[in-house]
Amino acid sequence: MLKEGDKAPAVVGTSYDGTRFDLGAPGRRTVLFFYPKANTGG
Repeated sequence: MLKEGDKAPAVVGTSYDGTRFDLGAPGRRTVLFFYPKANTGG
């Protein structure tokens, strides 16, 4: 479990058009939001 102030683990993703991106690129700040599903099915 991450705690406030912990460094995020390495995350690499793929966008809708197939482009790969790294959320932990050195020298860049990234803000990630996590939220529960908003009364949606699934």
